[in-house]
Amino acid sequence: MINFLLTCDTYSVAVTALLVIVLLYWVFEVHYFARTLWCATMCRIMKKYVHILDTTSYSSACLTTDVDFLLFHMNNSRYLREVDFARTEFYTRTGLWAAIREKGGLPVQGGTSIRYRKFIRTFSLYSISSRIIYWDRESIYMEHRFVSRGDDFVNAIVHCRQRVINCDVEVLMGELLAKAAKESPGDLQEAPRMKPECPLEIHHWIQANLVSSANLRNGN
Repeated sequence: MINFLLTCDTYSVAVTALLVIVLLYWVFEVHYFARTLWCATMCRIMKKYVHILDTTSYSSACLTTDVDFLLFHMNNSRYLREVDFARTEFYTRTGLWAAIREKGGLPVQGGTSIRYRKFIRTFSLYSISSRIIYWDRESIYMEHRFVSRGDDFVNAIVHCRQRVINCDVEVLMGELLAKAAKESPGDLQEAPRMKPECPLEIHHWIQANLVSSANLRNGN
Protein backbone atom coordinates (compact mmCIF):
# COMPACT_ATOMS: atom_id res chain seq x y z
CA MET A 1 0.00 0.00 0.00
CA ILE A 2 2.84 2.41 0.92
CA ASN A 3 4.72 1.63 -2.31
CA PHE A 4 1.53 2.27 -4.28
CA LEU A 5 1.06 5.67 -2.67
CA LEU A 6 4.70 6.61 -3.31
CA THR A 7 4.37 5.89 -7.02
CA CYS A 8 1.13 7.86 -7.40
CA ASP A 9 0.88 11.55 -8.11
CA THR A 10 -0.88 13.97 -5.78
CA TYR A 11 -4.09 13.94 -7.80
CA SER A 12 -4.39 10.14 -7.67
CA VAL A 13 -3.76 10.08 -3.92
CA ALA A 14 -6.40 12.77 -3.36
CA VAL A 15 -8.99 10.95 -5.48
CA THR A 16 -8.24 7.65 -3.71
CA ALA A 17 -8.56 9.28 -0.29
CA LEU A 18 -11.86 10.90 -1.31
CA LEU A 19 -13.24 7.59 -2.56
CA VAL A 20 -12.23 5.88 0.69
CA ILE A 21 -13.97 8.58 2.73
CA VAL A 22 -17.12 8.34 0.61
CA LEU A 23 -17.08 4.55 0.95
CA LEU A 24 -16.71 4.78 4.72
CA TYR A 25 -19.63 7.23 4.96
CA TRP A 26 -21.72 4.95 2.75
CA VAL A 27 -20.99 1.80 4.78
CA PHE A 28 -20.79 3.33 8.27
CA GLU A 29 -22.23 6.41 9.98
CA VAL A 30 -18.78 7.92 10.41
CA HIS A 31 -20.01 11.14 12.01
CA TYR A 32 -21.68 9.19 14.84
CA PHE A 33 -18.57 7.12 15.64
CA ALA A 34 -16.30 10.17 15.36
CA ARG A 35 -18.43 12.20 17.80
CA THR A 36 -18.56 9.31 20.26
CA LEU A 37 -14.77 8.90 20.14
CA TRP A 38 -14.26 12.67 20.45
CA CYS A 39 -16.62 12.84 23.44
CA ALA A 40 -14.89 9.98 25.28
CA THR A 41 -11.43 11.39 24.54
CA MET A 42 -12.27 14.92 25.68
CA CYS A 43 -13.82 13.58 28.89
CA ARG A 44 -10.59 11.74 29.72
CA ILE A 45 -8.36 14.70 28.90
CA MET A 46 -10.35 17.81 29.81
CA LYS A 47 -12.95 16.87 32.40
CA LYS A 48 -12.62 15.61 35.95
CA TYR A 49 -13.96 12.44 37.54
CA VAL A 50 -17.38 12.75 39.21
CA HIS A 51 -19.24 10.64 41.76
CA ILE A 52 -21.39 7.84 40.36
CA LEU A 53 -24.51 9.57 41.75
CA ASP A 54 -23.57 13.03 40.48
CA THR A 55 -25.16 14.68 37.45
CA THR A 56 -23.09 15.31 34.33
CA SER A 57 -23.87 17.92 31.70
CA TYR A 58 -23.24 17.53 27.97
CA SER A 59 -23.48 20.63 25.77
CA SER A 60 -24.75 20.54 22.20
CA ALA A 61 -26.63 22.51 19.55
CA CYS A 62 -29.41 21.83 17.07
CA LEU A 63 -27.78 22.00 13.63
CA THR A 64 -29.18 21.62 10.11
CA THR A 65 -28.32 17.89 10.22
CA ASP A 66 -30.65 17.49 13.22
CA VAL A 67 -33.85 19.07 11.91
CA ASP A 68 -36.95 17.41 10.46
CA PHE A 69 -38.67 18.27 7.17
CA LEU A 70 -40.20 21.42 8.71
CA LEU A 71 -36.61 22.73 9.08
CA PHE A 72 -37.16 24.82 12.22
CA HIS A 73 -36.80 22.32 15.06
CA MET A 74 -34.97 19.14 16.07
CA ASN A 75 -36.19 15.84 14.64
CA ASN A 76 -37.74 13.61 17.31
CA SER A 77 -35.32 10.75 16.60
CA ARG A 78 -32.30 13.00 17.15
CA TYR A 79 -33.05 13.32 20.85
CA LEU A 80 -32.18 9.69 21.50
CA ARG A 81 -29.07 9.96 19.34
CA GLU A 82 -27.88 12.93 21.40
CA VAL A 83 -28.55 10.96 24.57
CA ASP A 84 -25.94 8.44 23.36
CA PHE A 85 -23.26 11.14 23.49
CA ALA A 86 -24.44 12.39 26.89
CA ARG A 87 -24.39 8.83 28.21
CA THR A 88 -20.86 8.36 26.82
CA GLU A 89 -19.75 11.35 28.89
CA PHE A 90 -21.48 10.04 32.00
CA TYR A 91 -20.03 6.52 31.65
CA THR A 92 -16.53 7.91 31.09
CA ARG A 93 -16.43 10.56 33.82
CA THR A 94 -17.96 8.35 36.53
CA GLY A 95 -15.82 5.32 35.68
CA LEU A 96 -18.98 3.26 35.15
CA TRP A 97 -17.93 1.92 31.75
CA ALA A 98 -14.52 0.78 33.02
CA ALA A 99 -16.08 -0.84 36.10
CA ILE A 100 -18.60 -2.78 33.99
CA ARG A 101 -15.93 -3.99 31.55
CA GLU A 102 -13.67 -5.03 34.43
CA LYS A 103 -16.37 -7.48 35.51
CA GLY A 104 -16.83 -8.78 31.97
CA GLY A 105 -20.19 -7.06 31.66
CA LEU A 106 -21.74 -5.13 28.80
CA PRO A 107 -24.48 -2.46 28.98
CA VAL A 108 -27.24 -2.63 26.38
CA GLN A 109 -30.36 -0.53 26.00
CA GLY A 110 -33.31 -2.38 27.50
CA GLY A 111 -35.93 0.34 27.19
CA THR A 112 -36.46 4.05 26.62
CA SER A 113 -39.25 6.46 27.44
CA ILE A 114 -39.18 10.06 26.23
CA ARG A 115 -41.52 12.95 26.93
CA TYR A 116 -41.37 15.99 24.64
CA ARG A 117 -42.38 19.26 26.29
CA LYS A 118 -41.18 21.94 23.87
CA PHE A 119 -39.30 21.67 20.58
CA ILE A 120 -35.66 22.72 20.29
CA ARG A 121 -35.26 25.32 17.54
CA THR A 122 -32.62 25.13 14.82
CA PHE A 123 -29.27 26.68 15.83
CA SER A 124 -30.28 26.91 19.49
CA LEU A 125 -27.96 25.71 22.26
CA TYR A 126 -28.92 23.22 24.93
CA SER A 127 -27.40 20.84 27.45
CA ILE A 128 -28.27 17.29 28.48
CA SER A 129 -28.06 16.56 32.21
CA SER A 130 -27.60 12.87 32.96
CA ARG A 131 -27.86 10.97 36.23
CA ILE A 132 -28.61 7.56 37.68
CA ILE A 133 -31.96 7.55 39.45
CA TYR A 134 -32.30 3.86 40.38
CA TRP A 135 -30.91 0.39 39.81
CA ASP A 136 -31.79 -3.21 40.50
CA ARG A 137 -29.87 -6.46 40.14
CA GLU A 138 -30.00 -6.43 36.34
CA SER A 139 -30.35 -2.83 35.19
CA ILE A 140 -29.38 0.79 35.71
CA TYR A 141 -32.09 3.42 35.23
CA MET A 142 -30.95 6.82 33.99
CA GLU A 143 -32.61 10.17 33.49
CA HIS A 144 -31.56 12.62 30.76
CA ARG A 145 -32.95 16.17 30.60
CA PHE A 146 -32.67 18.44 27.57
CA VAL A 147 -32.28 21.92 29.05
CA SER A 148 -32.38 25.11 26.97
CA ARG A 149 -29.56 27.60 27.41
CA GLY A 150 -30.75 30.91 28.77
CA ASP A 151 -34.05 30.05 30.42
CA ASP A 152 -33.11 26.54 31.74
CA PHE A 153 -36.42 25.16 30.46
CA VAL A 154 -36.58 21.35 30.30
CA ASN A 155 -37.54 20.68 26.67
CA ALA A 156 -37.62 16.91 26.96
CA ILE A 157 -36.99 14.24 29.56
CA VAL A 158 -35.74 10.74 28.76
CA HIS A 159 -35.72 7.67 30.97
CA CYS A 160 -33.49 4.77 29.94
CA ARG A 161 -33.09 1.26 31.25
CA GLN A 162 -29.53 0.08 30.77
CA ARG A 163 -29.53 -3.72 31.01
CA VAL A 164 -26.08 -4.91 32.11
CA ILE A 165 -25.25 -8.36 30.78
CA ASN A 166 -23.08 -10.79 32.79
CA CYS A 167 -22.86 -8.48 35.78
CA ASP A 168 -24.69 -8.11 39.11
CA VAL A 169 -25.56 -4.41 39.15
CA GLU A 170 -26.22 -4.33 42.90
CA VAL A 171 -22.66 -5.55 43.54
CA LEU A 172 -21.23 -3.23 40.88
CA MET A 173 -22.91 -0.10 42.26
CA GLY A 174 -22.08 -1.06 45.84
CA GLU A 175 -18.39 -1.27 44.93
CA LEU A 176 -18.48 2.07 43.10
CA LEU A 177 -20.15 3.79 46.06
CA ALA A 178 -17.63 2.27 48.48
CA LYS A 179 -14.73 3.31 46.24
CA ALA A 180 -16.02 6.89 46.01
CA ALA A 181 -16.39 7.12 49.80
CA LYS A 182 -12.89 5.72 50.33
CA GLU A 183 -11.27 8.14 47.88
CA SER A 184 -12.88 11.26 49.37
CA PRO A 185 -10.30 13.50 51.11
CA GLY A 186 -10.35 13.10 54.87
CA ASP A 187 -11.21 16.72 55.59
CA LEU A 188 -14.00 16.63 53.01
CA GLN A 189 -15.44 13.29 54.11
CA GLU A 190 -19.20 13.26 53.64
CA ALA A 191 -21.88 10.85 54.73
CA PRO A 192 -21.91 7.78 52.45
CA ARG A 193 -24.29 8.20 49.55
CA MET A 194 -26.81 5.39 49.34
CA LYS A 195 -28.99 3.78 46.69
CA PRO A 196 -31.90 6.16 45.88
CA GLU A 197 -35.50 5.13 46.32
CA CYS A 198 -37.25 4.11 43.12
CA PRO A 199 -39.11 7.17 41.74
CA LEU A 200 -42.84 6.67 41.32
CA GLU A 201 -42.75 7.14 37.53
CA ILE A 202 -39.94 4.60 37.20
CA HIS A 203 -41.86 2.11 39.35
CA HIS A 204 -44.90 2.38 37.08
CA TRP A 205 -42.69 2.23 33.97
CA ILE A 206 -41.08 -1.00 35.21
CA GLN A 207 -44.53 -2.48 35.84
CA ALA A 208 -45.68 -1.44 32.36
CA ASN A 209 -42.64 -3.13 30.82
CA LEU A 210 -43.34 -6.31 32.78
CA VAL A 211 -46.92 -6.36 31.49
CA SER A 212 -45.68 -5.78 27.93
CA SER A 213 -43.15 -8.63 28.25
CA ALA A 214 -45.83 -10.97 29.59
CA ASN A 215 -48.14 -10.09 26.71
CA LEU A 216 -45.43 -10.77 24.14
CA ARG A 217 -44.56 -14.11 25.73
CA ASN A 218 -48.25 -15.06 25.60
CA GLY A 219 -48.44 -14.13 21.93
CA ASN A 220 -50.61 -11.05 22.43
